[in-house]
Amino acid sequence: MRRVAIIGTGQTKHAKSHDDMNQAELVRQAATRALADAGITYRDVDAIVLSNMELFEGRALPEMWVGEGASGYLKPVMKIATGGTSGTSACIAGLHQCASGLFDTVLVVGWEKHSEGATQTGMALTDPLWDRNIASGAVGNFALSISQYMAERGVTPEQAAKVAVKARRNAAKNPHAHLQMPDITVDRVLSSRMLADPVHLLDMCPQSDGACALVYAAEDRAESLCARPAWVRATVTRHDQPYIGDLDRRLLTMRTLRDAARKAYQQVGITDPLNQIDVAEIYEPVSYAELAWYEALGLCAEGEAGKLIDDGSTEMNGVLPVNPSGGVLSTNPVGASGVIRVAEAAMQIMVRAGAHQVANVRTALATGYGVYAWSDVIILSADK
Repeated sequence: MRRVAIIGTGQTKHAKSHDDMNQAELVRQAATRALADAGITYRDVDAIVLSNMELFEGRALPEMWVGEGASGYLKPVMKIATGGTSGTSACIAGLHQCASGLFDTVLVVGWEKHSEGATQTGMALTDPLWDRNIASGAVGNFALSISQYMAERGVTPEQAAKVAVKARRNAAKNPHAHLQMPDITVDRVLSSRMLADPVHLLDMCPQSDGACALVYAAEDRAESLCARPAWVRATVTRHDQPYIGDLDRRLLTMRTLRDAARKAYQQVGITDPLNQIDVAEIYEPVSYAELAWYEALGLCAEGEAGKLIDDGSTEMNGVLPVNPSGGVLSTNPVGASGVIRVAEAAMQIMVRAGAHQVANVRTALATGYGVYAWSDVIILSADK
């Protein structure tokens, strides 16, 4: 397998609605920006991998018309849809296409246009009898799991609110982010409308329109085109396939994320992730999930996630800055969200993150997440 690096990234401005662009135009804008960042043109792209949560916009096989916006005409095009992990799964697929020697340059583009569809309607298409008690839809599922997590691990609503505050304040430094709320406070989060106890409106991610793209290049090409490429050091995927009603201790166990993280750390020699990783972009669709992920990723012992947020360890100037981009809590075009995590991690290594750049980043972590059972972990490095 060849060494592969990310040499360019590009994003649209993510927003509640993009009436100014259709889906193909969103993809085109992100792809064009990524190629410009990499210093290449569409002619230099060998293959394209697309990521989208099919049917969220009420369309099937969207790659059949959106692919052309990513320069897919007469080129190999693959579409990935694996729930919340769609973006990171597409990044992993694109990596393997390049590392295998099949292609030298691969463009990965993720997008979503939630304003054209009904996300909760799509997620509620489950059995009306057997699935009734598991509260179909993201908010209800999270509320059940979070209640258990709070009871067993002692996390408080105030600590979760601090996660939301951190995310939105970081996002205010990111010109691409959807929710930019520099004046947000813990009290404002806790006084926002209750969605499903204990989840408040400002504990949850938005629904966003947007697209994100990145460019992979094989070793020789990467080094000739980019002064500081973001080398892919590890990618690990773990999927369970249970009936979701049988997933006990969901937010507590999160065994797919735990196992994926352990395997990735082993591959690159990380034994103390809190101190050996310089920045993390993790998929946290709700504030409480970020705290649970601290534990699943081995950043702290079980039950100590609250301490990490209380002492500022995951702030921009902390021991391990988590989601300096503002994370999924601030921007969530689902098909693109995982691509954003990887692109933002690469931007930190390439020193191209602008106002939300963290100093001296050499190792970055990105994760993807999908309804308890699906997890991706990707580690990037300045060192190949």
